[in-house]
Amino acid sequence: MKSASSMEMETTQPSTTALEVRAIGRRWSRWRPAEIVFWIVALGACFAPLNNFLLLNEMAILALFAVSLDLILGYTGIVSLGHAAFFGLGAYSAALLAKAFNLDPVVGLVLSCGIAAFVGLLTSVLVMRGSDLTRLMVTLGVASILHELANKMGWLTGGADGMTGVPMVPLFGHIEFDIFGRVAYSYSIVTLFLLFILLRAVVKSPFGISLQLVRQNPLRAAAMGVPVNLRRTAAYTVSAAYAGVAGALLAQTTGFASLDVLDFHRSADVLLMLMIGGAGYLYGGIIGAVVFKFMQNWLADITPQYWEFWIGLLLVIIVIVGHDRLVRPWTWFRRSGSDA
Repeated sequence: MKSASSMEMETTQPSTTALEVRAIGRRWSRWRPAEIVFWIVALGACFAPLNNFLLLNEMAILALFAVSLDLILGYTGIVSLGHAAFFGLGAYSAALLAKAFNLDPVVGLVLSCGIAAFVGLLTSVLVMRGSDLTRLMVTLGVASILHELANKMGWLTGGADGMTGVPMVPLFGHIEFDIFGRVAYSYSIVTLFLLFILLRAVVKSPFGISLQLVRQNPLRAAAMGVPVNLRRTAAYTVSAAYAGVAGALLAQTTGFASLDVLDFHRSADVLLMLMIGGAGYLYGGIIGAVVFKFMQNWLADITPQYWEFWIGLLLVIIVIVGHDRLVRPWTWFRRSGSDA
């Protein structure tokens, strides 16, 4: 028979472990000072006397797009070459809703999010099948199909000419979009902030931890009772919804939607942003989008024909040196010093 002390240890051990897990979760979800400063600066820029709000607006939209891909790539391990499918779907949905029904931009944003999420849920059945290479081809195929549909259905999408002059009613019926882009940036950065808070809570939750377990070892996750395909499907659907919101923001703040939003270079660019900023870290998508757009804008002024060369060179350096070592150069010689 078991002694009273051993029985007491068995009854107290689970509760102690649960407390430790909850303490770790609280520590991970705690806001750091650098995060608070970052969002104060990003949101405070809405009231600053700047003249480049259009560029900042595009950075905020691309940041949301990169964050959406990071959820499936960095946290779930699903590599996609066709994430522009949902970005373009959101853009065309928002443009069509505004043109046909003259809806408030926020309502159009929510509906575009739902449409992209629904298509993401449907196509996730295809993405869950096969190996990583199969998923790459399937995601690329889905984007190619939507691109060709948008091209052929010119009566609805404008075809190769795109949809121009999309009417946008004032936000909440009162706030007009101005020509300088201040309202557009405020709209985009507030949307990014709210969705980022929501996704941050998701990835810090037990659900988010299970996604990382699926990415690291799907077989072990399944053996532990984690429904791998359901987790992947949920992450893929949420990622599609976020990408749809990013596309909708682009269409609403520019009043234009074209085949460019569904083009392959959109998917390639967002992958490059994650390479620059770092995958598996939500701020990596934001940092990568800001660096990529800044380099694109700055280098295009210096060398209009060769700006892609310098971004490619940065990518090669990141691959050779390593992202962690590049952002923390003081660790380069730590191993050699310890060996000595």
